[in-house]
Amino acid sequence: MRPLTDQEMKVVLDKLANYMSDLKSLIAPLEDGDRYVFRLNHNRVYYVKLSLANLATCVSRDALLSLGTCLGKMTKSGKFRLHITALPILARGARHKIWVKENGAQPFLYGSNIVKAHVGRWSEDCPEHQGCVVYSMADIPLGFGVTARIPP
Repeated sequence: MRPLTDQEMKVVLDKLANYMSDLKSLIAPLEDGDRYVFRLNHNRVYYVKLSLANLATCVSRDALLSLGTCLGKMTKSGKFRLHITALPILARGARHKIWVKENGAQPFLYGSNIVKAHVGRWSEDCPEHQGCVVYSMADIPLGFGVTARIPP
């Protein structure tokens, strides 16, 4: 497990900036003096406490399967793809939100797009082609995606 290079960190933070409003809260120090860091292992990017990452250095890279929260995967071409395991972190600082009615939650979870009839409400300044987090009407995060067009 190694720290991200500057280029990898830029790619990851650019992707997270599409969904989150405040990236400084991701790496800000905690009350106990610890902080969260990004680490790379087997082309997967993990979000983990620094104290836990330091303890994991005694485990070989091949033997270490996972540590912390998996944010996504670095592709061979250098791009970053978010995984659904990053949803709790994205939901904490989501810039744009869409709430889906009860009858639209199930089709969304099975992979369908959200149609206009299923939208309960959305954040006011939701632009086109911008990342958003999808919630149920009970404020439970269901997933994330990209808006296709501006809601009227």
